[in-house]
Amino acid sequence: MSELTKAMIVNAVVLVAVLASDLGPTRAIGRWRLVQPLVAAAVLVPLFLARPVTSGTGLMVEIAGVVAGLLGGLAAVALIDVSRSERTGQPASRAGAGYAVFWIVVIAARSAFSYGSVHWFPGPMTTWAIANQVSQAAITDGLIFMAVAMLLVRTAGLWFRASRLPDAAVVGQRG
Repeated sequence: MSELTKAMIVNAVVLVAVLASDLGPTRAIGRWRLVQPLVAAAVLVPLFLARPVTSGTGLMVEIAGVVAGLLGGLAAVALIDVSRSERTGQPASRAGAGYAVFWIVVIAARSAFSYGSVHWFPGPMTTWAIANQVSQAAITDGLIFMAVAMLLVRTAGLWFRASRLPDAAVVGQRG
């Protein structure tokens, strides 16, 4: 399987998983919703990461992917409203068009970069990679690390925000 194909599969899986899980007026924040991204990461990482780079510029590219994923995940969490469901009293979230647009733009940018490195600007990309001793696999790994980090930070953020909500009894007494 080509590096481009790997990157595109990861992009599609992350986009579908996140939007299906989060988009909509009210989504319960339960155990499965928090475990599901961990399962996706546990499947994606071993399938698509053969041997991550452990030194040099390739390692820096992978670390940059993780950092970008952390920041992107924090931005995604900021776009989700977390509160107690009026109906059940359980933690729930609401994500709208802004959240969807954010994820679509991020995934589209990653996909465009992956596609472009093969079809639009392979010469400059190859020149840069050779000059900096970065393998194609390290670049793909960086993009995969970014996707997985975004998914995990978004999940951790949901859990954290849900765990900090006031008790349902306290919310009921206020209303």
